[in-house]
Amino acid sequence: MNLNYLLRRLVTLLLVLFGVSLLTFAIVPLVPGSPARIRLGIQATPETVAALETQLGLDRPLPTQYLDWISGIVLRFDFGSSLITDRPVTGEVARRLPATLQLALVALLIGLAIALPAGILAALKPGSFQDVTAMVFSQLGVSVPDFWMGILLIVLFAEVLGWLPSSGFVSITEGILPWLRHIVLPAMPAGLISGAIMTRFVRSAMLEVLGQDYIRTARAKGLHERRIINKHALRNASISIATIVGLQMATLLSAIVVVEIIFAWPGLGSLALSATLQRDYPMLQASV
Repeated sequence: MNLNYLLRRLVTLLLVLFGVSLLTFAIVPLVPGSPARIRLGIQATPETVAALETQLGLDRPLPTQYLDWISGIVLRFDFGSSLITDRPVTGEVARRLPATLQLALVALLIGLAIALPAGILAALKPGSFQDVTAMVFSQLGVSVPDFWMGILLIVLFAEVLGWLPSSGFVSITEGILPWLRHIVLPAMPAGLISGAIMTRFVRSAMLEVLGQDYIRTARAKGLHERRIINKHALRNASISIATIVGLQMATLLSAIVVVEIIFAWPGLGSLALSATLQRDYPMLQASV
């Protein structure tokens, strides 16, 4: 039963990945402009541009290009070479990926630090002031765009207070404190929005568990409320919460693209932007 379920999910995953790769490959060349023109410069003649496009294989039919591209990924895990720098795409993506993962992880931790206490406190007293406050915060967090929040945070913490740098990346190998100073500010917009979203799910999960018969039985036995919450309610609600955390991590990996651009963070988001501006199709497709 479980094996059949896993096999079905695996087949679904492969179909989704195939669909994403197909759409990505088909849409990217529709972006106006030629990578050969960008690589050669504005002084290049149409003949030299056409010759470079032939050399890069851009004049071939799209189905042929797609088959070569997808076969390289499946057979050799090779995403091709950049049309602008002629460097391997796989190496550049691998170099940028750790920065994106670090930013997403810190943003998730910030979101959890907000969502868990806020959601639990809101669920303990539905309709109370703390419940209304948590729901207002959640609504505001969902409504505020991350790029606007990022700009406000830069103005406050970097320009007005001068506590944190507004851009730049420091590897964790250079020290925990320098790494934290550079990563906290970019992670805050995505973390606050993620925390606002997860607050609602934590509240709903806790409310559902607190309404169960075994919680009422525990209270009837005279168990301390803190023990009921920690040992019974939170433990059972953690199953739903863990599912939401996993989904939020996946969402953050795509949501921090804008944040990376605002804070000049050297991750996949800034790589995708530069690839789009340069019409570097293999780099953009690998980033997506």
